[in-house]
Amino acid sequence: MDLIHTLLVTVVTLGLLVAVHEFGHFWVARRCGVKVLRFSIGFGPALYTWHDRQGTEYCIAAIPLGGYVRMLDEREGEVPEAELGRAFNRKPVLQRIAVVAAGPLANFLLAIVAYWALFMAGESGYAPIVGEVEQGSVAHVAGLEPGQEIVAVDGEETPTWQALNFALLDRIGDTGPIRFTVRYPGSDMLYESEGTLQRWLAGAEEPDLMAGLGLELYRPEIVPVLGEVLPDSPAERAGLQAGDRIQRVDGEPVDLWGELVERVSARPGESLRLEGLRDGQPFAVTLVPEAAQNEGGETVGRIGVAVQLPEMPAEMIRQFQRGPVESLVAGVDRTAELVAFTLNSIKKMLQGLISPKNLSGPITIAKVASASAKSGLEAWVGFLALLSVSLGVLNLLPIPVLDGGHLLYYTVELLAGRPVPEKVQVLGYQVGLFLILGIMMLALYNDFMRL
Repeated sequence: MDLIHTLLVTVVTLGLLVAVHEFGHFWVARRCGVKVLRFSIGFGPALYTWHDRQGTEYCIAAIPLGGYVRMLDEREGEVPEAELGRAFNRKPVLQRIAVVAAGPLANFLLAIVAYWALFMAGESGYAPIVGEVEQGSVAHVAGLEPGQEIVAVDGEETPTWQALNFALLDRIGDTGPIRFTVRYPGSDMLYESEGTLQRWLAGAEEPDLMAGLGLELYRPEIVPVLGEVLPDSPAERAGLQAGDRIQRVDGEPVDLWGELVERVSARPGESLRLEGLRDGQPFAVTLVPEAAQNEGGETVGRIGVAVQLPEMPAEMIRQFQRGPVESLVAGVDRTAELVAFTLNSIKKMLQGLISPKNLSGPITIAKVASASAKSGLEAWVGFLALLSVSLGVLNLLPIPVLDGGHLLYYTVELLAGRPVPEKVQVLGYQVGLFLILGIMMLALYNDFMRL
């Protein structure tokens, strides 16, 4: 069922993004008087087709990893003389630029609408309170202290964990000062301090932003209370139940969830005695952890339980309510920030400051899409908006075969007064295709390595 859910969510997510992108091309082409021959969602064999009154064929194809709008064009076949005025290549260069740019712009518009809806529904998050600071770290040099709330980084407000992470992501690979604005609990006074970055987390395959600063954000202590007991697990067979509070393992006290995990992980296949409280009454069970492989390939013990997460203190919860106009402005701002962030990340990857192993392909997209859908509609819409911005930006890169490559050629034509020579265009398309295929292969390789 998980595989079916992942496939369905992926098809819907990619299908929607592609449909919006291609509809942008289609809509503007029609407004410019270009005859559209085919509007396809997906590649490969057609699964379902139909036609409209203007003769355009609409197609749902078998491979949902893209799409295209095929327009009447003398470069792709003979065009009847009566329809030459509807051929794309006969249109003024500004109209051709508008048709090509409309796809990425449609993706940005989708992101704006998605964020507008999310902001209208209300936004919430946890305040970034400093928990621990590592001696000698960037955070320590900057003077950050436990209990302080980080309200801004480099002047950019960080009211939530998510906002703080976004502000820090933009500094990966940087060298130079980083400014923090903080306040103490119960005070409105703001204090500024400064640390220094030196190629911060440059080349890291999976950058840990907080660890890179040398701090941990405050979280309530996670005590060993069981939130879930998996069916047919050692825990269930031993009689453990959700809500049980584990106090001792083989007579040794455990106060935190991490201590329980550590004791169980270290004893695969060995008998353990667990003591605790259930509804205020003491109990004891004996079980044998199953042997399993962790992400590092080590054999560890598991008993099949999940923790009951503690609630965040009310004073750490930040909620934001916006009206329609304010939400629209915030949606435009968020989309613009993501466009700038994506471009900056691409630049840093070309400079070697961000590892190319962070590139993701369709497998990772499918996994994240499925996970976000399971987390709820809000998480999925947020991921859809993020992916839509990424698709729009990537298509605008000046690489032939992408929309940005066509825009580059048409811009040169606009400035020079004549088209780019056909031989130059063909060579550019060959180089562009080689680059795109190389990037796709690298992204797929990264996907499989993550698996």
